[in-house]
Amino acid sequence: MEPHNPTSPFPPIAEYAFLSDCHTGALVAPDGSVDWLCVPRFDSPSVFGSLLDREAGYFRFAPYGINVPTSRAYEPGTNVMVTTWHTPSGWVEVRDALTMAPRTGVDQVTPHTRPPADDDAEHLLVRTATCIDGSVRMELVCEPAFDYGRARVPWTLAETGAHVADVTHGDVSVRLSTDLALGAEGDAVRARHVLQAGETAYCALSWSASLDGPADAEDAAARVAATVRFWRRWLGRARMPDHRLRPFVERSALTIKGLTYMPTGATVAALTTGLPETPGGERNWDYRYTWVRDSTFTLQALHYLLLDWEADEFMQFVADVEPTEDGSLQIMYGIDGRRDLTETTRDDLSGYQGARPVRIGNGAFDQRQNDVFGAVLDSILLHTRRSERLPARLWPIVESQAACAAAVWREPDQGIWEARGKPQHYVSSKIMCWVAMDRAAQLAGIRGEPALQSRWGGIADEIKADILEHGVSDRGVLRQHYDTDALDASNLLAAHFGLLDATDERLHASVLAIADELSENGFVLRYRTDETDDGMSGKEGTFVICSFWLVSALMVVGEEQRALDLMERLLRIASPFGLYAEEYEVDAARHLGNFPQAFSHLALIEASARIVLAERRQEMSL
Repeated sequence: MEPHNPTSPFPPIAEYAFLSDCHTGALVAPDGSVDWLCVPRFDSPSVFGSLLDREAGYFRFAPYGINVPTSRAYEPGTNVMVTTWHTPSGWVEVRDALTMAPRTGVDQVTPHTRPPADDDAEHLLVRTATCIDGSVRMELVCEPAFDYGRARVPWTLAETGAHVADVTHGDVSVRLSTDLALGAEGDAVRARHVLQAGETAYCALSWSASLDGPADAEDAAARVAATVRFWRRWLGRARMPDHRLRPFVERSALTIKGLTYMPTGATVAALTTGLPETPGGERNWDYRYTWVRDSTFTLQALHYLLLDWEADEFMQFVADVEPTEDGSLQIMYGIDGRRDLTETTRDDLSGYQGARPVRIGNGAFDQRQNDVFGAVLDSILLHTRRSERLPARLWPIVESQAACAAAVWREPDQGIWEARGKPQHYVSSKIMCWVAMDRAAQLAGIRGEPALQSRWGGIADEIKADILEHGVSDRGVLRQHYDTDALDASNLLAAHFGLLDATDERLHASVLAIADELSENGFVLRYRTDETDDGMSGKEGTFVICSFWLVSALMVVGEEQRALDLMERLLRIASPFGLYAEEYEVDAARHLGNFPQAFSHLALIEASARIVLAERRQEMSL
């Protein structure tokens, strides 16, 4: 559990609950306040932004004068939150959901470019309360601040009664409906009501085209119940091992699905922007976009879980995005496929616990990162093997990405971590260029192109030889880049993608060097900031994904007990809801960086799969 800082008005990152309708997501604080919600989609400006500035809007529905709940937990198998409150006079349960329902027509708010599913978002946040004992005075406060807190607009109460209020800013309109009597106070609407045992209340915020919400408390409860059924049915389609790791894999799967933008099939790297990697520092990025490098990890996780529909959706999104002028893919795109993610700062926001600047957009979108080709081609090979066919629309991408990798693999780049320092010959980038040519050669073989298979395979051999000549230190360990002996956790990808055989001593030595020398109390750093010119100041926490990568790599090289020990430590640092941010600060035992982080959960699924597979093999050999 992350320790609470009593001097900070900001809740610890790990204590936020994540809601999703696969179009946008919300973060709910322990006191019952929605502190983060962007509408109508993940990368829209926030309507509630108290996560980044305590004056940037919030929406609370909870007992009046009580800030600490008795328990908070997901309805099992869902992204629906249940909070139980004990007050001096009684007990109340609150359920929060971004609701899902059977699709009834064309979505006019966030139009689909992929075939729509049977169920879709209602563009509705529903909150219900049930008094389960005694009596409880409930409070509703809804105080939006549009455009990341910049615009405050007064509400308009409906003439037909004090149970509906509307507010509009620009092209965004929202409606609050409730069975409580509303009153306007400045830019907020408020309500208070005492619930007796057995009584219920609800409130709902809608940004749908019609702005319709629940008709009454019964309807509100039915919508939440339908959302519970949606998530459980979806999870029921996934392959989950009957294993002690199953609950963690299930939560990770629900999180990855919740970070998926259903209209296009894209997956955002995280729900948030601006959450600091360094407390109070400047490493505050916008992660509400799709990184192409995530594609291979996403495809592997989805296919392992037999979620082939979602895997195909994501693959089709990758196939649709527009390449750059030289035919390569950018390292990241908007969830609608847009290429321009120009970065700006919001200097009017205080930032989470004073971490500034808050960035909107991501300036790394036009960086050269040579690992992107390997991620794309590994994804296509995986998808091809699973679907048992190579779609015609993907072959031109194979040719273009192989050509790009062949042309640039000798050049320096910014590396997988998007360092804003001098370009270098990063070993992990070379590894991914090898992956690109190796997978392209295999795809050429599947397509029946022996000449291409031979040529691309030859380039793959050339890249591997170059890595082993220049990328290995005198002690036989993979180095961060060709001009240093510093370590880098991204070289664990050599085990992940099979650059070296599992019995190769160089791979074994590299994995153990990272475990022993690039870790803090067993958790893995990306690199040591005092050894790497990343263009930024300040120390950062250990990277959760790197620690899960190390679990997988230890399993590959036969260090199974060390892998299991690290896995247990990682599971113990999960948030109270089984979620992970990007980083973990060991000294303070707190989560850092954007939240929840898709990459962390993808790596958890892979590490779990390797452990389960190894144990099943041992069972078969008994």
